[in-house]
Amino acid sequence: MTAPSAPQSPVTVRAFTQRLSATPRGARLARYLALDQLRIWGLPYDSDTAQATAVIVAELAANAVTHGRVPGRDFELRLSLVPGSVRIEVTDTRTEPRPPDPDAVRTPEPLAEAGRGLALVAALAARWEVLDREPPPGKTVRAEIDVPGWLSLLGR
Repeated sequence: MTAPSAPQSPVTVRAFTQRLSATPRGARLARYLALDQLRIWGLPYDSDTAQATAVIVAELAANAVTHGRVPGRDFELRLSLVPGSVRIEVTDTRTEPRPPDPDAVRTPEPLAEAGRGLALVAALAARWEVLDREPPPGKTVRAEIDVPGWLSLLGR
């Protein structure tokens, strides 16, 4: 006979999802909505986590608008407060071009006019990856930022 296990409190996952127009205005709005949602979850605007999230959302949303845009289709921003981290997902409906895998991102030349977006994501995120969109077509870029003391955000 096994000993009864101690009761465990369920892990709360908080999520926010918004579809946005695949325009520069939609990309800017994604950043503002992300910061506001983090504030609602208890992460102030000036926290390191919120600032890193703002940069990552801005870069991924700009990429979705610039490289993933399909006329007449939106992109989607999803934020989740999961155990230990904030998860950011930006999904568009274009399969190609596909961003490089995390280990293939190169540091741009100092005077290059482009190519810093995914380098910033790689520098700020604890983890990130590129996934096929479910349902197809499209892709999702997912990044996670570790949140010190995340249990306090859940009211524990």
